[in-house]
Amino acid sequence: QVQLKESGGGLVHAGGSLRLSCAASGSTSVINDMGWYRQAPGKQREPVATITRRGETNYADSVKGRFTISRDYAKSMVFLQMTNLKHEDTAVYYCNAQKQLPNLVDWDFWGQGTQVTVSS
Repeated sequence: QVQLKESGGGLVHAGGSLRLSCAASGSTSVINDMGWYRQAPGKQREPVATITRRGETNYADSVKGRFTISRDYAKSMVFLQMTNLKHEDTAVYYCNAQKQLPNLVDWDFWGQGTQVTVSS
């Protein structure tokens, strides 16, 4: 079992920066990919940035060039450095971790979410 806990959210003015942190605990050795997702009011949860076990990253077009995902394998943590924040970035941000089950099906773990509010 894996538990995830996000921190670092808050209120920031447009153009500002925030750094989100996600701490994984439990059976962290089973984790493959990790990432950050967000859900704005009235919208579906969407991927923001992902990072594989090899360190390969992928970003949503809307955050490309502004957000950076990183991973500390030794500490079982993943981070999201957000710069030049826009009002549209306002959402609850969730940490995600995936493991692959013996039948090759991916299983998702989720944190409780942390609120990011960007004032315009």
